[in-house]
Amino acid sequence: MTANLEGCRFFIKTFGCQMNENDSEHVAGLLIKAGAAKAPSPEESDIILVNTCAVRKKSEDKIDSFLGRLSPLKKDRDRVIGVLGCVAQLRRGELFKKRPGIDIIVGPDHYHELASLLSQKREGKLLKTSWNRVWHEIGSAETFRKSRVSAYVPIMEGCDNFCAYCVVPFSRGREKCRPAAKVLAEVQDLAGNGYKEVQLLGQNVTSYRDQETGEDFAGLLRKVSGVEGIEWIRFITSHPKDISPEIARIMADRPNICRQLHLPLQSGSTAVLERMNRGYSREDYLEKAALFKGPMPDIALSTDVIVGFPGETEADFEETLSALKKVEFANIFSFRYSPRPRTAAARIADDVPLGVKRKRLIILQEVQKEIQLARNRTFIGKTFQVLCFGESQKGAGRYSGRSEGFQVVNFGSPRDVRDRFIDVLITGCGPYSLHGKALL
Repeated sequence: MTANLEGCRFFIKTFGCQMNENDSEHVAGLLIKAGAAKAPSPEESDIILVNTCAVRKKSEDKIDSFLGRLSPLKKDRDRVIGVLGCVAQLRRGELFKKRPGIDIIVGPDHYHELASLLSQKREGKLLKTSWNRVWHEIGSAETFRKSRVSAYVPIMEGCDNFCAYCVVPFSRGREKCRPAAKVLAEVQDLAGNGYKEVQLLGQNVTSYRDQETGEDFAGLLRKVSGVEGIEWIRFITSHPKDISPEIARIMADRPNICRQLHLPLQSGSTAVLERMNRGYSREDYLEKAALFKGPMPDIALSTDVIVGFPGETEADFEETLSALKKVEFANIFSFRYSPRPRTAAARIADDVPLGVKRKRLIILQEVQKEIQLARNRTFIGKTFQVLCFGESQKGAGRYSGRSEGFQVVNFGSPRDVRDRFIDVLITGCGPYSLHGKALL
């Protein structure tokens, strides 16, 4: 069926990771191609789509609260309210019962059909959450990007690892990889349209393998880095068990691959890592981190950490703190453990009291805050290349961007430097950002 949404206005609210952000850009592009237009707010739209994240219970609670606030909008106009993403896939028909105002629920495997589904005249609710192992191609022509210089490029989706705490295999399905030729074609198209940065995306990019050629992630990364015009290349997320010395060698050899890597640790205790089914030990992780810090001492490593996983002792927690101090991460994303449906850990007693989890999270974040502050102070007086994304909230005449190490840099400039690379002299810092002035 040909999609026709002429005259419709849509609004998308996105929760979650870069993959969800990219999915929302795909959906927006497909709806615009079908004749719809973006609306600035839910109140001014005919179609409201909520793209959801199910990684933590707190995320689901925020989404449920937002859906509740949409209910009154059904009364003054015949709007369509749809739920997309991980919660849509995980909760499925439960959502219709909990929030009767929802009209359509669509999982990640059906975004390519969404415009057609929305344009169909129908009665009752619509649920579309089946899986298959086929990659559904949505390229640059169907993508409405927020940025004019930095672009997400998906290379795979799903996960086969089944970490004990993680809902991704149930919300995103099994791993499937995008053909390398399609990835390269999109990167080349972006370069031709003036984009300067690409971020290769997937739940586990380092497990990538092209089904046609057998090429692995290292080979794909080497080819992407050969595309002229792309000055910065990043990739997220990596799994430590799949990180190879070859990836480190390519990063060290290619100047357009950013000296920045997100490498989830989750716990510094081998005993906890075993219960998490992570596939590596504390020592394995530290060796993998050293693979990159050896040839690239200035690399910015970031990570994820969970505190309060079932059975975590004070000794286990201390090992996590010591791992932070040893690696000296540039940034961490830290969370209290919460059981997720269908996961192996959900069948284990959640035996670390909430008060203990809260205390450990506070201690962890304070330790990391000091590490980041000490690290950032070493940058004062140095000049960084910064990709400016827009005006800063720090006041008039100030702009904000990110360095190669993915650090936020707020800086003063006498003229507009949005969507440009700019040299910035670092004059100060806090634990979470750098401050400076543009060198024009």
